[in-house]
Amino acid sequence: MIDTHCHLTFSDFDGRIPQVLEHAARHEVTGAITIATTCRNALDCLELAKQYPDVWCSAGVHPLYADQAPHEWALLGQVIRDPRCVAWGELGLDNHYSDPPRALQDQVLAEQLAYIESLAKQGIRKPIILHCREAFDDLLPILRSTSLDPTRFVFHCFTGTAADARKILDFGAWISFTGVVTYRNARDVQEAAKLTPADRIMVETDAPYLSPDPHRGTRPCEPWMVSLTARKLAELRSAPWDEFHRQLNDNASRFFGVP
Repeated sequence: MIDTHCHLTFSDFDGRIPQVLEHAARHEVTGAITIATTCRNALDCLELAKQYPDVWCSAGVHPLYADQAPHEWALLGQVIRDPRCVAWGELGLDNHYSDPPRALQDQVLAEQLAYIESLAKQGIRKPIILHCREAFDDLLPILRSTSLDPTRFVFHCFTGTAADARKILDFGAWISFTGVVTYRNARDVQEAAKLTPADRIMVETDAPYLSPDPHRGTRPCEPWMVSLTARKLAELRSAPWDEFHRQLNDNASRFFGVP
């Protein structure tokens, strides 16, 4: 399988990328998508993806980086056109933190979605990775108001409730789970994982954050640990491992277009 969401350009991995990828491969994690947080970071992600055949990238501005202007949308357009870039994002809203203020998050999100729509009209269409923390009721109406295909959105690092998951699924989007789903106190997330359809579920690390049990609290989380989260998901869903493993690989391939 691949780790569909990690941040390999973060300082936790400086000078260690070959070792991180080799360690992942030993656990049968054969690739990773490194996710952008700013326009300039998207360039760094693309550079990394071009260096390693089993690394891909995204292009987007994270809501918690909304205050790191300038937001050079043309740079994102440059990155998204490259075949090594497989998605927009991560973008969205975060109500857990008061800074950057929601007004600024809203502005950056609106500009970003408008830019994505403008390129879609030119035939440049790639899936969209969403960051949504304690903001489902705010973000979903915004997404519905766009012309973008709901089935091409994935809500990454899901930490909501089963009711939140149902809202996402009713909208038509996908859900991706991190090591949080392995935590004993994450009952809501586990219930959401059980009800997510097999053809709309993905798994990720969000490395360097959120190491799964039994490594909870360890930093950095690394891409190899996605294998632990995947096995926990199979257990929660009472799904045979080989069958669930194939489904995860098929889902990542269909959504992101990766091998």
